[in-house]
Amino acid sequence: MKKIVNTTNAPAPVGPYNQATAHNGTLFVSGQIALDPASGELINDNIEVETHQVMKNLQAILTEAGITFENILKASVFVADMNNYSRINAVYAEYFNEDTAPARELVEVANLPKFVNIEISVIAALD
Repeated sequence: MKKIVNTTNAPAPVGPYNQATAHNGTLFVSGQIALDPASGELINDNIEVETHQVMKNLQAILTEAGITFENILKASVFVADMNNYSRINAVYAEYFNEDTAPARELVEVANLPKFVNIEISVIAALD
């Protein structure tokens, strides 16, 4: 049976979806953007700050599910500008052990919700 995972420590969904769903030992986390969960405001001073906020939002959802970044099996990173790759990668690397980092793709797209610069979704193993 599917379990819904939501927390007030991450931005509320802005459409007909949940922050995450769990099924059969796997957590599927919806794409997160750099919204402050308390104010609903975008945090986009620069790509590093924006990426950190996205990672904090992911962390809040993982925590609600009782797991950590170590449980992530796959990350999907969508960016508005591939020229930010190295700057995004530097922040992203702060959240993972290089030896156990998840599989990942990073793809440039034409637009993202609220015209942000980055969105990340993940799939993780539940303990």
